[in-house]
Amino acid sequence: MTSFAQNLKFYREQHNLTQEELAVKARLGTKIIEKYESGEQVPNTQTILKLSTVLDVPASVLTKLN
Repeated sequence: MTSFAQNLKFYREQHNLTQEELAVKARLGTKIIEKYESGEQVPNTQTILKLSTVLDVPASVLTKLN
């Protein structure tokens, strides 16, 4: 699992959101959130910014190496 995947899951859980709820708020599909959290796929910069806005976390924190 990549650090982005771990960070995304961590901050999603901190906000008490399910993958489905995050997907709706970010206007993404649930399957894509699953892929991001499993590390199977990495989002582009625009999507990282969208996720960081929804989670109220700087994009640099989401992409930070652990």
